[in-house]
Amino acid sequence: MTVRTFAKINLGLEVVGRRPDGYHDIRTLFQTITLHDEIDIDAAPPGVLELRGDDPAVPWDASNLVHRAARLLRDETGAAAGARLAVRKSVPAGRGLGGGSSNAAATLLALDRLWGLGLGPARLAPLARRLGADVPFFLLGGLCLGEGIGDRLTPLPDLDPLPCLLVLPPFPIATASIYAGLGPSLTSQGKVSRIERFLESRDFGLLENDLERVIFRAHPELERWKGFFREAGALVAQVSGSGSAVYGLFPDPASAAAARRKLPEAADARLAAALPRERYRARLGAGA
Repeated sequence: MTVRTFAKINLGLEVVGRRPDGYHDIRTLFQTITLHDEIDIDAAPPGVLELRGDDPAVPWDASNLVHRAARLLRDETGAAAGARLAVRKSVPAGRGLGGGSSNAAATLLALDRLWGLGLGPARLAPLARRLGADVPFFLLGGLCLGEGIGDRLTPLPDLDPLPCLLVLPPFPIATASIYAGLGPSLTSQGKVSRIERFLESRDFGLLENDLERVIFRAHPELERWKGFFREAGALVAQVSGSGSAVYGLFPDPASAAAARRKLPEAADARLAAALPRERYRARLGAGA
């Protein structure tokens, strides 16, 4: 079995406040896009879980989210089964695109099918939540409002499959380091939600990423990429999540392609598109 594990972008991100446990409550819009990894999954003897991958920047040991997802599903269900998993990466780690979380969610879905467990996305969601805040979203895909730490999800009517142009800088950003730089003045607590206003109007100009105020202090070059996308005609241009990927959503393929031609040859740029929920589920290949 081969499954595709799609990336996401954040269409706006509001930091609502700090929680007693040290995490932050947020409000964000998750949107799946067509950029994806692939995982080959084969049956193995009971108790055997083997993982390998082609990205040397990613640890492929028991700490990897794919391995953790497989172990958690096996341990929680008592499944007497094994699996061999091989990951082909196109979504780089540490860029705010959810690659590892997407890998984990697809692993849960695929092994649920391979092992004949019959749980389905709804019953896999509690396990996904234990693996990471973004993992439950990838059981759903499409456009979702994320609240709490991002794991309280409300599926929303899909956007059109707008072209998405991404620039992937050669460095990752640690999410914890960005949230650590937030002060009380950088939260949206008590303010009118721009995301809620967007959902009423679908005016992309309303959307902002609160984390950019911290990100741009450390990485001003990312602010220049955002400016490039805006000047090139993007409907919205932002850092995705805590970065480091910067994206622009464009009104049509021609304008996205024209923007890509203006990028420096050395830039790692990827053309993708917003991926609506039903297409996402159909293209996963995991029986979702």
